[in-house]
Amino acid sequence: MTDATPYVRPDVAAFLAYLNAVPGPKMYELEAPAARATYLAMKDVVDPPVGELATIVDLAIPSPDGDIPARLFDARASREPGPVVIFAHGGGFVLGNVDTHASFCAEAARQLDLPVVSVDYRLAPEHRWPAAPDDVEAAARWVAGSPAALLGRHVTGLVLMGDSAGGTLSIITAMALRDAPAAVPVLVQAPIYPATDWDGDYPSMRAFSDGYLLTDKSMAWFRDSYQADLSHSRGSPKAGSVAGLPRAVIVTAGLDPIRDQGRDYAARLIEAGIPVVYREAAGTIHGFVTLRRAIPSSVGDVAAYLAAVKAAVAEAVAR
Repeated sequence: MTDATPYVRPDVAAFLAYLNAVPGPKMYELEAPAARATYLAMKDVVDPPVGELATIVDLAIPSPDGDIPARLFDARASREPGPVVIFAHGGGFVLGNVDTHASFCAEAARQLDLPVVSVDYRLAPEHRWPAAPDDVEAAARWVAGSPAALLGRHVTGLVLMGDSAGGTLSIITAMALRDAPAAVPVLVQAPIYPATDWDGDYPSMRAFSDGYLLTDKSMAWFRDSYQADLSHSRGSPKAGSVAGLPRAVIVTAGLDPIRDQGRDYAARLIEAGIPVVYREAAGTIHGFVTLRRAIPSSVGDVAAYLAAVKAAVAEAVAR
C-alpha cells in the first residue's frame, strides 16, 4: 500500500476513532500546565502499570542550572559493572515526565537487563532550548562517572534512548559525547520515532498531518514553545555531522508525520558506514511505545525494538 491508502492496524483504527471523537479542546489549545496534566492523566488509560522491579529510586542529578530530577529503574537490586541506559521522554519538549514514561522504562529495564535512568529534563515554554539538551547531556555525563547515587552500579558504557522529542535528545547527546567524550563511551544510540529535521519537507509530513495523533498543529505548538535554533545541531540533528557516531537502533511508525525524518537519519548513518538497525512499525502511529494498553499490537513492536537494542549493546560490548 502507498501512503495515499495506508495500512492501518485494526486496534490502531479503533484507538484513532476514539481519540478523534473525544470532545473538548486539543492539547495544543491548552496552556502548557493544563496540557501536561491531561497527558499525565491519560497514562493509566493507555499504558500498562509499571509492574514489579527490584529497584525504583528517585535521583537528583547536579548540574550548573540546578538539580535535574531523574529515576533509576532496574530489574536487579545490585549488579556487576556494565552499561546503563539514559532515557529521555517524549512530549514535544513541552509535555511528559518520568511518570508518563515509567511503564516503558520499567519494561526496558526488564527486557534489556540493564539499569535505566530516566531524565526529567526542563520543559518549554518555561525553559526553552537549549535547556532540554543541556539537562540530558549533564545527566549522561553524571551517570558515566558511576556516582554513589547509583547504589554501587559501576558504569562501563552508555545506551542513549528516547522517544519522539526524547529520541531527538538522544541523538543530540550522542553528538555531544562524540565531540567531548564522557568518562565512558556511548555504546548505542536508540532513538524512537525522533524528530531530526524540523525544516525538512517529507512525504510523511503531508500524508499524516492530521488524524493520526501527532498533527501539524500540535507540532507547530511544540516548535513555537521550544524555539530551538534549527541551524544548530543541538536544535536540529540534521544540521550536524553523523561521522563518528555510535551504532544505532532506530524505530519509526508507519503512520507518523515525522516517519521520514527517522528514515533519513538512518540513511545518513548508513552512508557514513555506521552500523544501523532500522525498524518501521507498519500500520501504527507516533507514540505507540506508551500506548500498549490502548493499542495491544504495540506490545510486539516494543519487544522487537528492545530485542534489537539488546543485540546492538552485546555487539558493541564485544567490540
